[in-house]
Amino acid sequence: MTETATLTVTATANGSKHTLPETPSKVEPTFTAPYGPNVHVSKHPILAHKLSILRSSSTSPSSFRSSLREITFHLGYEATSTLTTKEIPLTVPATNHTDHVESTGQKLKDKVALIPILRSGLGMVDSMLDLVANAQVHHIGMYRSKSLMPVQYYNRLPKKCDVDVAYILDPLIATSATIISVAGMLKKWGVSKIHVVSVIASKQGLTELLHIHPDVHVTLGHVDDELTADGNVMPGLGDAGDRLFGTASVMEDEEELVHPSKRKRTMSMDSGSGH
Repeated sequence: MTETATLTVTATANGSKHTLPETPSKVEPTFTAPYGPNVHVSKHPILAHKLSILRSSSTSPSSFRSSLREITFHLGYEATSTLTTKEIPLTVPATNHTDHVESTGQKLKDKVALIPILRSGLGMVDSMLDLVANAQVHHIGMYRSKSLMPVQYYNRLPKKCDVDVAYILDPLIATSATIISVAGMLKKWGVSKIHVVSVIASKQGLTELLHIHPDVHVTLGHVDDELTADGNVMPGLGDAGDRLFGTASVMEDEEELVHPSKRKRTMSMDSGSGH
């Protein structure tokens, strides 16, 4: 919905009148209409600036890590706005430094769990802990097979669920198959409220996630239009895990499980060429 600004008329020193727009009474909604109210896409200009740094191929791993932390803090601040609080008594020091004034404060009521998806989700944990210091952190390791299906290799969810809200952390939502799988695990574990925090999502992946889990909330920095046949978001931000930790892509040939010292020498090595 677009707000129409009201107009005000002001008089100048020479008696002429100018019509000036007033500040809109409401802030433009930040969710993207096609996806409904459970999806929040930030329109903050600082985040857009930081997102450009994160995307850039010239950004170093160090700058990538710091940018991801800053973006996560911004998105996490918005994502946690629906947490509930309870009143608590407290005292405030008076200006004379000896007396104290009785007052009432607020304390988070919800028990929160952070669920980073390994390994790129690790880069989002510290910022979320800055916001919710007492949150539990449970790691889930997933990788995408050549068929684009998620494969779980690590799961540290405890047997008993004692949290009210779980925040799934993953910088990029491509096909959304991984997020869909993790959300299903959390529901089976017993979490009643699930919130995904991600920097970028593909339009197709986001639509599929909401189709399978319409009750899940999502907070994003941006939605990219294109998803390639091999499951890459365009323009996306590259391999978030590799860029976060400064690692090269894992080998995909038959020597992947062979010790480096036992692998065949490449033609460049045999010819004695350098880097």
